[in-house]
Amino acid sequence: MRGTENGVGAVSSALETVACCVPLGAPVMTDEEANATAGLFRVLGDPARVRIVNILSTAGGPVCACDFYDSLGLGQPTVSYHLKKLTEAGLLEREQRGKWAFFSLRSEAVEKLAAVADLQAGCS
Repeated sequence: MRGTENGVGAVSSALETVACCVPLGAPVMTDEEANATAGLFRVLGDPARVRIVNILSTAGGPVCACDFYDSLGLGQPTVSYHLKKLTEAGLLEREQRGKWAFFSLRSEAVEKLAAVADLQAGCS
């Protein structure tokens, strides 16, 4: 992770991306909040990434990166790219186990994602 000490800057930037999002039904949204929310939707704008989130949400625990190849019908470089984008956005946690990387959804990100998609607050 270029320009960061031990990746701390990249992690904090990813957490800010998720933290800055506000519900779409919010009465007021700043430009910064709109940009952060749009960034989250851009990350989820790829069907493979949506499927990764779906697989992780139903897995019941961390999933090895190698387990995505067959279920997505994609090669290792493409799966790694999508996992990296989701991790950088603050949606996934990555755990190294020997030579394999395991991924899981960050609970804070799942809660924030559910809140962002909440349109009920704006519908009266």
